[in-house]
Amino acid sequence: MNVYDLCQRHVVTIRRHEDLSHAAWTMRERNVGCLVVVEPAGAIGGERPIGMLTDRDIVTNVIARETDPHAVTVDDVMTRHPVTVWTSASVEDALQRMRSAGVRRVPVVDDRGRLTGIVALDDIFEHLAQRVSPTVTPIRREIRLEQVAQT
Repeated sequence: MNVYDLCQRHVVTIRRHEDLSHAAWTMRERNVGCLVVVEPAGAIGGERPIGMLTDRDIVTNVIARETDPHAVTVDDVMTRHPVTVWTSASVEDALQRMRSAGVRRVPVVDDRGRLTGIVALDDIFEHLAQRVSPTVTPIRREIRLEQVAQT
């Protein structure tokens, strides 16, 4: 299984010139904790990710500093050059990149760098839990049988 099979394909995006109050409103309305900052990918079409903006970025860089969110743009606060993963990357590769970068979400891009989705740690954990569950159930059953046999 590759990352594209797991990723969320409906990514909530924003442009770098938007003000932060609009970004926060978008997060609330779409019920997301991050926005992928995008720009047009040029002649090839689509959009490419150029940054990430999280609710934590807004709190720590704007609210905690008592800055007016109407006076700040997404570009002022976003994390530039986000870690991305290819659509063909394995789940293990994506997990390793996320771990190395210390991030919980990464944009998924095609071979031309265009945004195709986003994958979060929660998506990966859910996938891994589904893979482990069929193995764990028989093991638990065996342990119970051994415990009953010992009594």
